[in-house]
Amino acid sequence: MTPERMVALPDDGTLHPVYLIAGPEMLRVLEAADAVRRRARAQGIGERAVFDADGRDFDWGTLEATFNAPSLFSARRLVEVRLPTGKPGKDGIETISSFCANPPPDVVLLITAGEWSKAHHGKWTEAVSRIGMISIAWAIKPHELAGWVESRLRMKGLSADRDAVQILVERVEGNLLAAAQEIDKLVLLAGGGTLDAATMQLLVADAARYDVFRLTDAVLDGQAAQVSRMLAGLRAEGDAVAGLMPMVIRELLRTAALARAQARGANLGAEMKSQGIWEARQAPFKRALQRHPNPARWDRFVAEASRIDRIAKGRADGDAWVAMERLLLAIAEARAVRLLVA
Repeated sequence: MTPERMVALPDDGTLHPVYLIAGPEMLRVLEAADAVRRRARAQGIGERAVFDADGRDFDWGTLEATFNAPSLFSARRLVEVRLPTGKPGKDGIETISSFCANPPPDVVLLITAGEWSKAHHGKWTEAVSRIGMISIAWAIKPHELAGWVESRLRMKGLSADRDAVQILVERVEGNLLAAAQEIDKLVLLAGGGTLDAATMQLLVADAARYDVFRLTDAVLDGQAAQVSRMLAGLRAEGDAVAGLMPMVIRELLRTAALARAQARGANLGAEMKSQGIWEARQAPFKRALQRHPNPARWDRFVAEASRIDRIAKGRADGDAWVAMERLLLAIAEARAVRLLVA
């Protein structure tokens, strides 16, 4: 079993011997784990042991001893292992694989992890998939967020028109936990009916989280409107152009190198890996290179970024924020290249 999407628990009430719930979207990890706990309680499991395997010093022997120890308070136990990195190490792999080879009848094992990629798959995940269930909570992509919000609203007994949904999406952009909290608040405040834009604007606080990493991803991905919103958010939060430009320049230099590699017919995937751009992050770079295939254009972008950096540091004239927005919009939208100075 190779998990690619978030897997919902089956509705037949089955409780598997082991669950692995992992991924970067922590709200979804937490809620999926809560669903396992609820099902365990419903089936009479009243004893729970939690282990934080968050470093090399974790004693996997203690966990193995717990598997083999008799239950004190109920016929069955839920044993949770929190594995932030998603990498149990040699001892952890052996302990988990051994459990899966011969699961104790009175133990349900729940493993949760934050970091996850294809590199995490191996002997132990294969062992889990043979007798249990793997659920991967990939981060919600920008174009999926509106659908997620609509589904969440329906689940809570609410509805909203398209403009209202878009307002909520913009306010909590990239932050599912904030979105869930706002929707819970709407349940209390909205009083039923369909929420329109004016009502949503009034009831929802601005919980958007902006950072330069998500900004550069949006730029490369071609999300021009989102880029403008993020820049406004970063400026409102007190960020300085001088602090943002090093990461912008770094990504532009990497993309310029990729454009040159693409132009000479090199294997783009291999080139990305050599630059530390792994598969999960490659799509935005590919889209950027489709919009701007000419390496000379990327050299121009780099030169403009260097000029903006000088403006931000007081070494050249101009408005750094205006110049930065023009550059990033030119990268995000090919037709906006005309915004750049000649």
